[in-house]
Amino acid sequence: MSEHAHAVNAAVTGLSALPGTARSFAATRAMTRFLRHDGLAFHALIEPAQDAVREALRATRSPVALVAHDWSMFGLRTHESKADRYRRSHADDLGYELASALVVDADDGRPLGPMEFRLRTAAGILSTRVGPVAMPPGHLDELAEVMTAAEQWGLGKSLVHVIDREADSVGHYRAWQARGRRFLVRADDSRTLTHGGRERTLAEVVADLAPCFRDAPGASGAAEVVAIRAGVGRVRVAEADVSLHKAARTTVPGVKTAGGRKKQVEVPGAPIALRLVVTRVVDGDGAVLAQWCLFTNVEPGRADAATVGRWYAWRWRVETFHKLLKSSGQNAEQWQQTDGGAFLRRLIVASMACLTVWHLQRDGTEAAAKLRRVLVRLSGRQMGHRVESTAPALLAGLERLLAIDDLVRTEDLAEILALARQVLPMLFRTG
Repeated sequence: MSEHAHAVNAAVTGLSALPGTARSFAATRAMTRFLRHDGLAFHALIEPAQDAVREALRATRSPVALVAHDWSMFGLRTHESKADRYRRSHADDLGYELASALVVDADDGRPLGPMEFRLRTAAGILSTRVGPVAMPPGHLDELAEVMTAAEQWGLGKSLVHVIDREADSVGHYRAWQARGRRFLVRADDSRTLTHGGRERTLAEVVADLAPCFRDAPGASGAAEVVAIRAGVGRVRVAEADVSLHKAARTTVPGVKTAGGRKKQVEVPGAPIALRLVVTRVVDGDGAVLAQWCLFTNVEPGRADAATVGRWYAWRWRVETFHKLLKSSGQNAEQWQQTDGGAFLRRLIVASMACLTVWHLQRDGTEAAAKLRRVLVRLSGRQMGHRVESTAPALLAGLERLLAIDDLVRTEDLAEILALARQVLPMLFRTG
């Protein structure tokens, strides 16, 4: 994990061989043997991260834990040595697809760590879950098994599964609710529902809620203010009780229409009652900068509208986690492992290195703040205005700090600096 605690780029995607551990080639050989060892079960590798999540949750106050779900494609079109690449859509859309279940603190949005990974390859799904994992036809069909497995994680909290708009499916809502699952999903803008005893479009219901919007209180009790791409504004929320009454649509496996599309059939079901929570960000003139419509079956007594909106905003943690594994950190799309099993083992190790930095970023102590400043300085990265640190910068600085720590354990630092001043006087000045 220490050897993966660094930010890399497309030209340099390997691990960092720590000076006292081994020469670079030996370290690479050791990692290759480790990643190709079929006796290393995926569920065993992720256990340290899972234990860390359980320990962190014991220190949280909320009776609820959020589980953020998301899928991310690692594009590997040019990696012809990987014979098990998964074709998602067109011929050039080749690679591995990672599904993550990330636990997030329901009090402050702090990401605590992954409890499960699933890597879809052409040969099937590789999972950190104990036991065999089927290859379902679509993303949402995976979640029923994940939610069942989550009950065995031993987190000691009531779980709320937070998912993006892809999960807006009335058939899956019915199935999840029948099994007692709690969920929070962004609604599709084209959704039709029942409100006030009659069928309405989602847009019509939101328009009716216009007089009901109120400021969402922040930590200080004043209106919460957030910064988004469109600008800075205050958060306002409104909610309504709605019902989804229409039949679900499901795909018939292996059957296509005359036009070559997947055949779908309607599956009727009982109406399902949900809360519709609408969250807006408005500027000083009241203009709407952004809006999210959310469906949830979490009871109002457990989470008010402002809390529900905040929970969904924290779902973005899983997206930034995937970004840290890819372009903003580990650059996994350039890794040279030749099969999905080795790739997933390395993802598990690299993800723990990333999460170590992520926890440092969220630590509010003065000691952590000082360490962040040192790591940013060691990284040589430029920070934006009023940006204290970024995860890639902390990874880059951590790599250098680990090397320094190893150096002072094995060498006389004063002697090394004296040699540097003698041989490289233009860089290492005296006085």
